[in-house]
Amino acid sequence: MLASLIYLVIYLVVVGVIMWLLHYLVNAVPMDEPFRRVANVVIVVIGVLIVIVLLLNFAGIIDAGAPRLAR
Repeated sequence: MLASLIYLVIYLVVVGVIMWLLHYLVNAVPMDEPFRRVANVVIVVIGVLIVIVLLLNFAGIIDAGAPRLAR
């Protein structure tokens, strides 16, 4: 169980850093406001879906994605 918690925390940190980097890049690239807003919404939706899948995998409800460490 401890290994799974460490695995979950590492994945959440990695997803958070990637989302932050994508938000930074979208805001740094000059583009019109509607396109920037759509890109930010897409980034957030994909990030939330990844976190939901990770939590469901951790809870044992689904068995998708990366392998679970503690079984």
